[in-house]
Parts: sequence; structure tokens; C-alpha cells
Amino acid sequence: MTHPGPDAGDRVALACPSCSTEGTTVHEVLKPGGQVTVRCTDCDHVHKERYEPPRETTVDVVVSQGEESTSTTLDLPDGETVAVGDEFVVDTPEAIMQVRLTSIEVGDDSRVEEAAVEDVATLWSRAVDNVRVNVTIHPNDGREDASRSVAVAVPGDHEFVVGETAAFADEEFEITGVQVRDDAPEYRFEKLDHEGDSVFAKDVKRVYARDATSAAWSPW
Repeated sequence: MTHPGPDAGDRVALACPSCSTEGTTVHEVLKPGGQVTVRCTDCDHVHKERYEPPRETTVDVVVSQGEESTSTTLDLPDGETVAVGDEFVVDTPEAIMQVRLTSIEVGDDSRVEEAAVEDVATLWSRAVDNVRVNVTIHPNDGREDASRSVAVAVPGDHEFVVGETAAFADEEFEITGVQVRDDAPEYRFEKLDHEGDSVFAKDVKRVYARDATSAAWSPW
């Protein structure tokens, strides 16, 4: 499918006759039409250009959030590639969500790590703007058989930092380690346990912690 032309206020990539004749810069659309009036955001030069919107393919997207899932679609530019770990904003019946790709299904029903947009049958993803994180809390006396597991709901960009104390409702715990998800980018190890190590909630598989509630410290 072809996306309709840009509206006033949209941003498009175009060559600027003043500062970027060999490349493109971001332009703000001032006046839509067959020839759009645009302003270069680098040098403020205003000019008219004929803008051809990129051709796009509509792909099916399955979004998982906790134990629930929902389906929607996403328009992506032809000629681009998508890969596991990429993040997009999608519009679902429930809400507009930021999601991360966890699997890509292509035309022959196989799953791949990367594919051209035109070859995609379904994108499988999980919501990462708001997430539930599993936390294993060990008691202060070291009894492993008394450990418990809780789940906390946090924004995806919330940071869990090893060595810091976190408080959620009636729970208070000192973070001792963080297990990182397989699809999380740019972390040194799968488990981080050095003081000061931090992981965004959307990248967390499990947090390990030591109980720090007032009850846990009681001598009685």
C-alpha cells in the first residue's frame, strides 16, 4: 500500500538545496499538497519539493503483555528489514503501546531473526512500555527454603540497580542480581551482580534480592 501524502507538521526526509544537496535532512511540512512546502530543521531554509511517500506493507503483529495477547497491524516501509529486538509503537484495541520484536514469522511459517518487510507474515512482540517484573526475595537469615517470589508492575524504562534498595507497596528489598532477557541488547552478561550494575525493567527476566522490610530485620 502507499501511504497518503504528509500533513502539515509532519516530518520527512528530503535533500535541502541550502545545506544538504547530496544527502537528506529532517524537514517539517509547512503546507501539504502535490508539491509540499517544507522547512529544513538544520538550517531553517524553506522550499518546495515534490514528495513521494514510501511504499509500505501492512504486516500482522501479535502483542503479548503478561499472560494476555492481542493482535493488530503495522505499516512498514518496503525495502526495510526488521530484526528481533527492534522496537515499534503500535496501536492496539486496548491502547497505543511500545513493543519489542521477539520473533519473526515469514511466508513459509518458519521463524527467523531478521527479514525483509515484504517477506514478513507475522511479527511476534511483547509490550515494553509497562511491564511486570518477577522478583525472587531471599530472607536475611540465608534460609533458601524461605525465599518467595513476587511480581512488581513498573514502566519499561524503570532501572533496577544492583546494591540499591527498592520499595513497592509492602515489599522492600535490596537487589543482589538481575537476570537479563535473551532479547535485551547491549548488556555485558546474562546475569549482572556487581554493585552499580543496572538493567531497564523491559530487559529484565528476573530480579534477585534480599529482604529489607522492617519485619525481616526484627530480632523477634
